[in-house]
Amino acid sequence: MAPATSGPQTSGRPARLPRSARRKQLLAAAQDVFVAQGYHAAAMDDIAERAGVSKPVLYQHFPGKLELYLALLDTHCEALIERIRGAMAATSDNKERVRGAMSAYFDFVSHESEAFRLVFESDLRNDPAVRERVDRVEQASVDAIRETIMSDTGVSRARAEVLAAGLSGAAQAAARYWLADGRQIPQGEAEELIAMLSWRGIAAFPLHGEPGGMEGDDDPVTG
Repeated sequence: MAPATSGPQTSGRPARLPRSARRKQLLAAAQDVFVAQGYHAAAMDDIAERAGVSKPVLYQHFPGKLELYLALLDTHCEALIERIRGAMAATSDNKERVRGAMSAYFDFVSHESEAFRLVFESDLRNDPAVRERVDRVEQASVDAIRETIMSDTGVSRARAEVLAAGLSGAAQAAARYWLADGRQIPQGEAEELIAMLSWRGIAAFPLHGEPGGMEGDDDPVTG
């Protein structure tokens, strides 16, 4: 595996990168190594070599392997949370919101499958700091969906949270299976299948103050 580029060279030595650019470069190299080898087998030497820097340069930015791993998790967890929040805020159509939530997970899996594996399939899941971050992204996802359900239906906060957890869990599990199964059907079709399944369940709950199904569905069972 070729080392990550360190930027233009002058007189045979790599040019000094701005701190933010160097950090981004090191995180990209670390992700390659962690995904390929797993956390426990990965070494800081491997990451430095992959980035094309010396170990002292790596340690200037990250004091240890765990801190480097946690920085990666923070980056990717926030990206997934923002995808889901964006899907909820993008439209007032509840059916489209459900589809958007499914797409957020499938997009994360499809375009950032290595990041997805780091977050949800880590061999370090039992570490308290890692577990806290995974729990946080799962809870933030539930929170974003819950607020939409609460604002549009007459169900209580506790009930909305259970519904949101079900939607989030279905999206995550389906996206993981789709990836592991070799993406045998197109992403859009996979998203539509899970969105349809989820919508037909959530549409049975009435709009706040109204007796019928949620907005956009004439028959909550067969519509």
